[in-house]
Amino acid sequence: MSSPRIVTLLPSATEIVCALGARENLVGRSHECDFPQGVSALPVLTSSRVSFAGLSGQIDADVRSLLKSALAVYEVDVDGLERAAPEVIVTQDLCDVCAVSLHDVQAAVAELNSGARVISLAPTRLEDVWADLTRVGAAIGREEEARAAIADIEARVAAIAARAAAAGSRPSVLTIEWIDPVMVGGTWMPQLVDLAGGTPLVTQPGEHAPTLSEAALAELAPEVVLVKPCGYELARSRKELPALRERLQRLDWPAWKNGRVWLADGNAFFNRPGPRLVESLEIMAACVHPEVFADFAEQHGASFEPIQ
Repeated sequence: MSSPRIVTLLPSATEIVCALGARENLVGRSHECDFPQGVSALPVLTSSRVSFAGLSGQIDADVRSLLKSALAVYEVDVDGLERAAPEVIVTQDLCDVCAVSLHDVQAAVAELNSGARVISLAPTRLEDVWADLTRVGAAIGREEEARAAIADIEARVAAIAARAAAAGSRPSVLTIEWIDPVMVGGTWMPQLVDLAGGTPLVTQPGEHAPTLSEAALAELAPEVVLVKPCGYELARSRKELPALRERLQRLDWPAWKNGRVWLADGNAFFNRPGPRLVESLEIMAACVHPEVFADFAEQHGASFEPIQ
């Protein structure tokens, strides 16, 4: 069975489809899809009403203002979708700040009367992400590829967890999803921390990212901190380091005093619920137990760094 014409409207969906060997069947993507190499040549079918070029505090204010006005953050290019003529559209209904909403996609399909099948992803735990590979594989005729991909992922995750379990300690770990205001990583992040041999703070698996006040942050005492702002590459996160360092100095956390605060690429890793969550786990392991995972530190050296 040959794969149908596919449109993916969020980066993780694009990565899933490509991991299942159906790159040549993609006929459209979101404006944020940038991996694997070459997908940028595909037609762009979404856009944002908010400029994400500023600092995190201004972006947060702009997004909140837009949502308060009952406007969606993202738009679907209906004309472009019609030209792409997809048979399968992969989108999401987990977070309206992360990608185009399911409602808007369904409205566009109804307007075009295209008959395209809409597959919506809403993972909150690692097992949901792996299950999404199965769902997408079934929808595009790549069931065998999905089974193979999941088997490989689970084997790699199990090997990392076994190495981490032998480390002999489980330091407390705080993951930061957004800098201003501070949002703590939820959904699958506590699972990544646990698998990497740490003890996650604040959130439980499956919970959405909470916003913490300065007082709430001051009550914490993490031994390891990983900052990986959603949608931010390292170069962009570095622009906010002065304010972040000032906050860390005020909080006086053990992680800051002991030089165990890390900055990671939150655009490519951690925040995309797709196959590269395994690489995200490798980076996490290198931050939590650098003495055990020096190989991962070397492998991913361009994707994370200490905050000093």
